[in-house]
Amino acid sequence: MKEEKIAEILKALAHPTRLKILELLKEGERCVCEMLLPLKLNQANVSQHLAILKHFGVVEAKKKGFYVYYRLRNPKFAEILKALDEILIELLNEEQETLRELRRAK
Repeated sequence: MKEEKIAEILKALAHPTRLKILELLKEGERCVCEMLLPLKLNQANVSQHLAILKHFGVVEAKKKGFYVYYRLRNPKFAEILKALDEILIELLNEEQETLRELRRAK
């Protein structure tokens, strides 16, 4: 059960656009209209991705007047993004070192 729930959350996160949305939301609450330009997507597309994130409990929405504002449901999602960035940097550094070693061996 626990593993299935975690897998669902990871599936919700496993899309480049949704990761970009989370990067925007870790800076604070935003409406869809504020995400269109940075994401270079139309409103319908952004809303679909937000619906998936909301369905799996990653973001929550609040209506203010004519606009719906989204935010991370839990700040630990920002910590997950930071940890993933750090892991990626480590992996890239390891790959670079392997390439250097291969060049030296020639």
